[in-house]
Amino acid sequence: MSEQEIQTAKADPKVDREVREMLITARVGLLLKATFFGNLATRLKLVNADTWCDTAATDGRNFYYNTEFIKSLKPGEREFLFGHEVLHCVYDHMGRREERDAQLYNIACDYCVNADLKKHRVGEFITTVDCLYDTKYEGWSSEQVYDDLFENAEKIDVEKLLEQLLDEHVDDNANGAGEDGESSGDRPTISSEERKQIRDEIKEAVLAAAQSSDPGSLPQGVRRMVQDLVDPQLNWRDLLQVTMQSKIKDDYTWNRPSRRGWHIDAVLPGHSDAESVDLAVALDLSGSIREVQIRDFLSEVQGITETFASFNLHVFSFDTEVYNHQVFNSDNLDSIAEYECIGGGGTAFSCIFNFLKEEQIEPEQLVIFTDGFVSDWGDPEYCDTLFILHSQRDGVETPYGTAVNYEPPTT
Repeated sequence: MSEQEIQTAKADPKVDREVREMLITARVGLLLKATFFGNLATRLKLVNADTWCDTAATDGRNFYYNTEFIKSLKPGEREFLFGHEVLHCVYDHMGRREERDAQLYNIACDYCVNADLKKHRVGEFITTVDCLYDTKYEGWSSEQVYDDLFENAEKIDVEKLLEQLLDEHVDDNANGAGEDGESSGDRPTISSEERKQIRDEIKEAVLAAAQSSDPGSLPQGVRRMVQDLVDPQLNWRDLLQVTMQSKIKDDYTWNRPSRRGWHIDAVLPGHSDAESVDLAVALDLSGSIREVQIRDFLSEVQGITETFASFNLHVFSFDTEVYNHQVFNSDNLDSIAEYECIGGGGTAFSCIFNFLKEEQIEPEQLVIFTDGFVSDWGDPEYCDTLFILHSQRDGVETPYGTAVNYEPPTT
């Protein structure tokens, strides 16, 4: 979007100059106190938006502001507001809404960024006006907060929550704009192609800002994003496939005689690379697991069966005990869709290993789907373990094995 395409009527020039000085001062304050946020805030162009915005907004390139709203805030609160807009950009909240309800998703995004900023003391938490904050959502992703809000929609006052939004969200072709990206009135809009360009610009800016900042001052979500940009990791499905391919047991077959025996008049077995894997999959069904996580767990178990040509799959759910152990292979694959998850109590991984030992099951790989809310991690020596963390909080650390954050499959 060019500067000429941003149509905004200016406030009284004197008032606007005063407000811009306030905003510039706030950015300088962030540079001195929270370098990462200050660096990213200075790249946003200040644009008056009195004609369409009651508070503030960003599209990833511009910081839109309402002069009266900015004047109403304390100096430290303006720093917090810049941090708020910066995190919307860093977390790509403008591009991640997909088919979710726009208003509810905007509420979810504000809960996320406000919790991060308050935890890391970026600026002064805004109290001049009401804003969204709940310690429950610390470390949650916007998608997880949205799911929680959606599931409890009948119990919450959405209209009241909307009144506490700190900003307006400029989404792709927002406010009913057409595919050509033309805005309705003065409100700017972003085309899908521009959104991709902005996303790339932000990634570069995030890396540059992170390099000049203390890693400990960054929210966990930002640190993970920076790590992924610097050292991208395989998603858990690819990781499992690579790991298991290295463990596939070579077999022998009499169907293809080996040429090695021809010169000694002997028939030696041929070599077969049959992709046969032996896996145990444990599904965390403790009380902290939500219905949406259970659905994801079952979907991914079915996905495992599509990854390998031949498999022996031990599946069971658990809390402090193991339930409903079933074994699946190519012969009974269809019945996996009917698997019943049982649980609902506390969480103790030791029950998994006790069960495996009692049943004399020694899998080539144990895969544990969990949210990571556990103090008893079980036996680190029994077998190779892959933890798939489908969690409502960031920073879950496992004492052994390989841990990968769950990410929904992309299409």
